Amino acid sequence: MAKTLVESVCKHVIEQVEGQEYTGKSDDLPALYRKASFTLNLSPEQHMEETFKRILGGCSNIVTGLGELRNKVGDAHGQGSRPIKPKPRHAELAVNLAGTMAAFLIATLEARSHP
Repeated sequence: MAKTLVESVCKHVIEQVEGQEYTGKSDDLPALYRKASFTLNLSPEQHMEETFKRILGGCSNIVTGLGELRNKVGDAHGQGSRPIKPKPRHAELAVNLAGTMAAFLIATLEARSHP
């Protein structure tokens, strides 16, 4: 669900900005995040300050990691004979990171709408 939250927020951001679209189910989470972050001027390459580039790059890595985590330990793709069983602390980390990323994207979208 953590991945789904960030994915849904990215789609919302893309839809809210005039002239932006996502291609539907074929866009994976990293691609959606790239589009949404670029739209909101949150893409690392859009900034000159190294600290912002590093932080925004870290945000991108978090989103990619959430997608990979869901694919490895989620139940959507099934698991083999040796399933990975994350601990509750791992689930808590994923949920908190997803919530933080989603809140930041929405806050940035709202700040853009109401300068």
